Amino acid sequence: MPANSATPLLDTVDIPADLRKLPPTQLRQLADELRAEMIEAVGQTGGHLGSGLGVVELTVALHYVFNTPDDKLVWDVGHQAYPHKILTGRRARIRTLRQGGGLSGFTRRSESEYDPFGAAHSSTSISAALGFAIANKMSGQPGKGIAVIGDGAMSAGMAYEAMNNANAAGNRLIVILNDNDMSIAPPVGGLSAYLARLVSSRPFLELRDLARRLSRRLPRPLAQAARKTDEFARGLAMGGTLFEELGFYYVGPIDGHNLDQLIPVLENVRDAAEGPCLIHVVTQKGKGYAPAEAAADKYHGVQKFNVVTGEQVKSSPGAPSYTAVFANALASEADRDPRVCAITAAMPAGTGLDRLIAAHPDRVFDVGIAEQHAVTFAAGLAAQGMRPFCAIYSTFLQRAYDQVVHDVAIQNLPVRFAIDRAGLVGADGATHAGSFDVTYLASLPNFVVMAPADEAELVHMTHTAALHDTGPIAFRYPRGNGTGVALPAVPEALPIGKGRIVRAGSQVSGGGKIAILSLGTRLGEALKAADQLDARGLPTTVADLRFVKPLDDELIRRLIVTHDVVITIEEGAIGGLGAHVLTMASDEGLTDNGLKIRTMRLPDAFQEHDAPDRQYDQAGLTAPHIVENVLKALRHNSAGVHEARA
Repeated sequence: MPANSATPLLDTVDIPADLRKLPPTQLRQLADELRAEMIEAVGQTGGHLGSGLGVVELTVALHYVFNTPDDKLVWDVGHQAYPHKILTGRRARIRTLRQGGGLSGFTRRSESEYDPFGAAHSSTSISAALGFAIANKMSGQPGKGIAVIGDGAMSAGMAYEAMNNANAAGNRLIVILNDNDMSIAPPVGGLSAYLARLVSSRPFLELRDLARRLSRRLPRPLAQAARKTDEFARGLAMGGTLFEELGFYYVGPIDGHNLDQLIPVLENVRDAAEGPCLIHVVTQKGKGYAPAEAAADKYHGVQKFNVVTGEQVKSSPGAPSYTAVFANALASEADRDPRVCAITAAMPAGTGLDRLIAAHPDRVFDVGIAEQHAVTFAAGLAAQGMRPFCAIYSTFLQRAYDQVVHDVAIQNLPVRFAIDRAGLVGADGATHAGSFDVTYLASLPNFVVMAPADEAELVHMTHTAALHDTGPIAFRYPRGNGTGVALPAVPEALPIGKGRIVRAGSQVSGGGKIAILSLGTRLGEALKAADQLDARGLPTTVADLRFVKPLDDELIRRLIVTHDVVITIEEGAIGGLGAHVLTMASDEGLTDNGLKIRTMRLPDAFQEHDAPDRQYDQAGLTAPHIVENVLKALRHNSAGVHEARA
């Protein structure tokens, strides 16, 4: 039923079933309203803007043509999913994006039946959509699997691994290649759009199927020649030969902002017996919002902004970010040493390597979204005498763990891992949290693993890593600004495996009461807790261990035997510093007179997105929680002593 002309069309659409009631002539207006709604919402919340603006028309067309949620629509990465969320029953909550208790910035299964598969890491969509397609085929259900994947995500090998196995899905699998950088396609014009409609149409496909059946009756050489002629003719006119070789019927390129082109092609592919199909859609990142279109990054990720001017709300300058401190420190190392080089997996700006690119463009290698290749490539560089830094987010390094083990650790190659976004990351939530790197790296033989307590320590650790040629070494640091500590004019090479005492508790009865062993940037909270404990008459020593592997056994042993309670604290999951300290203490019999070690680490859960300070409070890793743990341990020990005496 057509909407009243005075009523915005978007107000009449809560779920895709409502969208499918509209005549095609109203879809343009709906897309315009959807784009405006998204801009208004992200202006209030911040988030990923440019990629969502680029797929507004595609989102409308997909939900209009396909029977979602029965047809499973899988968005790769999920940066572009905000318009999808608005059209799938979440418009009322869209201004809670990335806020505590609000909508996720990515697709999420628990959030909506229209999110059949959770995303946030790249290049997973085709594999997942293939799984849905095959499952429906096996169970006799009618639904299709539809993957929307960007041209950047196609640099990852996983996408091709999935495509290589797609034949079994037949026409139930459809891949939408969203090309928003003109990196694959020639310019889109009327001819290519006409050809796309032609080769996806039922008459063409039926004629092609008839020709194929006839060719099977021909002698084998003639049949092979006919098949190659068909592929060559379509490849010559439209491109897509690579996808054809992988078993896909290629359609495109088509204009991803022209609904009159999108709708008929999608309908043709939906109804075709041919498959699997790949539709090559060309879009413009930031489309329809002038400030985004004019920006170099197309407003990929933004703070809150003024919708009229596009001006983003700037946070107070404060201290430099850990990423910037690392970038400058690495650039200085490269100035001193021609062997220093760096590898990034499609994140040159995110990891700060754009600073090194400006100074030494021939020594930075952006390998695309290919973390596995990045690590083994770095191993090859190290084996030939270079000093490579593999700069990568903690959550993305997980994608290359086999290469870390097999190609780096076993061969004891001096690859330097600069691990950004370690610990909790705020609005990006569980998918981007760097919770596990200490656990999965410190368990490996040959590795050195360290974490700076502040920016000055990060400078020292970058220098230490540059000089470490006897095996792999990793240092982890958080997202966001540092503490504002003065940076060293000359970096210092830290002794491997040695920590430092940053606060000595007053000595009573031959020792202090409390020792806090900190790894990383929880040191500030440990010092606050020490002040509070001292005020309670509980002398407290604070150590910055710096290294989780190798541990400073001598320092830890001394603190355990001279203090009544020992607390370890870290911004990582179980299995990290606390586990290593407990193992060392157990091996040496240091706990035989009664356990007095308490470990504080991230909870055994995937934490929801929120402001980082609130996340760490929820995780129990702030000064009040340290004090509470100390007091509980003292009460426990005291009760144990009374029971033993009784």
